Amino acid sequence: MNAVIVAIDQLTKAVVRNNMYIGESKPIINNFFHLTYITNDGMAFGLDFPGGSFLFNFVSVSLTIFLAWYYWQERNSNILLRISLLCILAGAIGNLIDRIFFGTVVDFLDFMIGGYHWYVFNIADSSVTVGMFLYILFSIKYQSKENL
Repeated sequence: MNAVIVAIDQLTKAVVRNNMYIGESKPIINNFFHLTYITNDGMAFGLDFPGGSFLFNFVSVSLTIFLAWYYWQERNSNILLRISLLCILAGAIGNLIDRIFFGTVVDFLDFMIGGYHWYVFNIADSSVTVGMFLYILFSIKYQSKENL
């Protein structure tokens, strides 16, 4: 599952990189969903990291290694926990590949509803978000019962 998410993420980013120019936006569903090619050298949602890109890359690699270790420690535990960790790890790896090889992350999924325009994101960001949602669900459903 992890490799599939990373592969889809990298494939979609390569298609965008090779077929669009930075700043170009192609409406798929007008005023709702566009493919918009932007790059992001910061964290999720365009946030900057104090200390610059070197420190951010170091922290990203460190956290990715931690996530891999955490998954390994939990490899025989609850399936919901394992899926959540794999989704987070896949997203972290997908965006880390971009940062290491291209210096920036490609974002292209662009949603808007009425006057509200969401941040432009990618498959890796989606994977991390789904993984975090599942991890929170796991924590609420299972860990709170263990602590009683």
